[in-house]
Amino acid sequence: MVRKNKGYITLFLLPTVVLFIVVYAVSIVILFGTSFTEWSSGRKPIFIGLANYIQLFTDDSDFRQSFLNTGVWVLLQSTIHVAIGTVFAIILNMKEFYWKFARTVYMFPNIISGAAVGMLFLCMLNPDFGAVNSIVRLFGNADYAQNWFMDYTTAFFSVTMTWLPYAAVVTILILAEIAAIPESLFESARIDGASELKINFYIILPMLRNIIGTCVILAGTSMLQKMDIIMMTTGGGPGNETMNLPIYIYKTALMENNFGYSNSVGVFLIGFGLAFVLLCRNLFRIGSSQN
Repeated sequence: MVRKNKGYITLFLLPTVVLFIVVYAVSIVILFGTSFTEWSSGRKPIFIGLANYIQLFTDDSDFRQSFLNTGVWVLLQSTIHVAIGTVFAIILNMKEFYWKFARTVYMFPNIISGAAVGMLFLCMLNPDFGAVNSIVRLFGNADYAQNWFMDYTTAFFSVTMTWLPYAAVVTILILAEIAAIPESLFESARIDGASELKINFYIILPMLRNIIGTCVILAGTSMLQKMDIIMMTTGGGPGNETMNLPIYIYKTALMENNFGYSNSVGVFLIGFGLAFVLLCRNLFRIGSSQN
């Protein structure tokens, strides 16, 4: 019976394994192999060894800036973004009269496409008719016309604010984990005289370690593929002020027709993502007991 069940398991897993090999594994092998070549559209790849990687780390200021921006966004997303979602989930878990309405409204930015969110913020922060500048003019500064997305001093902050506060996915995951905590623990704590604040700090938060670690991984790695909103708002500009690694890969491959070099950036991006995931797994001890 066990051997028969194993046969069924293998049969059901086979399509997924084949799909993974064809779509992902083969692509990664090709990506890695062509990263050691000089390759452009209409030309065959020419093996050049480590030349792309040497140039990447020694003579490419755009790559360094895009890596710095990506690293900062990963850090902000895996700390502030997750913290906002966690705090909001704990507040909603108190189930005050507004909690269902707040949960629904907070989800809106996450169900709208990135392109639509980008257009929304482009309108809100427009220097001529945007809501933000209009409010400032309303309160006395009639000539105020800040170009939020194209000013070097505000571009990075403006792009960051299009996604950083909206942690609805984190909130939903945390709420689901809180719901799985046995109610008897809370009842025992209340009988012993613990306040809601102490219950949150000494019972709920310690038992959320695994899911918070998972949320950190999900939030951080989402920044390694963030492209749509940046393209819609700044395109990586002004200069390279808001350029990240995905935008740089796009620019190098499709605008400069340098596929070999862009693939070396892609290999670096994959390595960076794997290192981040392993670091978070060890830091939060994901999968181990809560003790």
